[in-house]
Amino acid sequence: MNESLEHIASCISGYDPNALPVAQAQEFIARLVPRVQAVEMLPIRSALGRVLARDVMSTIDVPSHDNSAMDGFALRGMDLADEGPTLLPVAGTGLAGQQFSGAVPPGHCVRIMTGAVMPDGLDTVVPQEFTSAAGDGRVSIPHGIVRTGDNRRLRGEDLALGETALRAGRLLRPADLGMLASLGQAEVPVFRRLRVAFFSTGDELRSIGEPLAEGCVYDSNRYTIWAMLQRLGVDVIDLGVVRDDPAALREAFTQAAANADAVITSGGVSVGEADHTKRIMAELGEVLFWKIAMRPGRPMAIGRIGGERQAILFGLPGNPVAVMVTFYAFVRDALRCMSGATAEPLPLLQAACTTGLRKKAGRTEYQRGIVSRGDDGRWQVAITGSQGSGILRSMSEANGLVVLHHHQGHVAAGDLVDVLMFDGLV
Repeated sequence: MNESLEHIASCISGYDPNALPVAQAQEFIARLVPRVQAVEMLPIRSALGRVLARDVMSTIDVPSHDNSAMDGFALRGMDLADEGPTLLPVAGTGLAGQQFSGAVPPGHCVRIMTGAVMPDGLDTVVPQEFTSAAGDGRVSIPHGIVRTGDNRRLRGEDLALGETALRAGRLLRPADLGMLASLGQAEVPVFRRLRVAFFSTGDELRSIGEPLAEGCVYDSNRYTIWAMLQRLGVDVIDLGVVRDDPAALREAFTQAAANADAVITSGGVSVGEADHTKRIMAELGEVLFWKIAMRPGRPMAIGRIGGERQAILFGLPGNPVAVMVTFYAFVRDALRCMSGATAEPLPLLQAACTTGLRKKAGRTEYQRGIVSRGDDGRWQVAITGSQGSGILRSMSEANGLVVLHHHQGHVAAGDLVDVLMFDGLV
């Protein structure tokens, strides 16, 4: 049975919906969101970006034999001379995929290629470029160029039989698909894709292609939300623009909750807005309305809507920049967790701020910045200019968000600040 929102709130120390710090809002959402349970088997070439549903155990040793890490000559470390060059007769050649046959006499070496199985008794490889021909079928190895055991890959050193190769909850990346292939695994169990429905609210909004009447604006939020969701690899349900009408809103919310695991709206959650969005949200589910101690993005709704099959609701502000900031502050990680992925906080880069910034302690601020290398080679960040929450151009020009934390005060020029980089994110 789901915990009530009131019970979750009671577990958050100092919870105040009218002045909620970002960290507390994130903690609340982490406690609220459920994880998908359905699992499907996919060919590994179709599994990139999907979430692993079960641990993958190695059924073999990788590599399956000791092998050479270099093109060169395999030898016994004990045959290396204590002083001066080592001269060894070459007993034959070992190729990748073709194990050297026969015994290697003491005091001999074998010409070997990268990946070839180490002949029995040999434990060291000297790279070819360090050797020279000494005549009479011998090779000369300079003193001190290798030590016993060098340039040999041990059986199972990558993965041993029975070892955990990949853990459940991992977002599968290119290297992981290679790992699965190295185990001979053609299919992998993954959680089903999360389904996310979204729409914009407001009588002033127009979709692209519609005439723009006086006082109206084109709806940009649907396109930024759509793009951000695409980066998360979820199934997207775009319900368009919904006018400020109770019947239309009720239908949109009902349809969204019936077909999706999560519902995202933009607009209609600010105090004093002359629309019906907040009332319909509350009628259709259990919803809290927050004033978060952050800038931009103060108003937000969170909760569950729908009948027996409930969806998680994220009601975001209407201003374009605030939509993106609240999405990355709260929604992105929540959707990752709902997809079954192990939580991974987004990494922050530290950069020197090129100008001073005024900052009021007691709230988290996100300022749009351009990160570059300074003349001294260190990372630096410059603010893009006007930081109004409706100036979407500032997000387009920026390559990161300067994160000024809750208890942080004014920033002086040259001070280090945390930056959330957009690369790979937006």
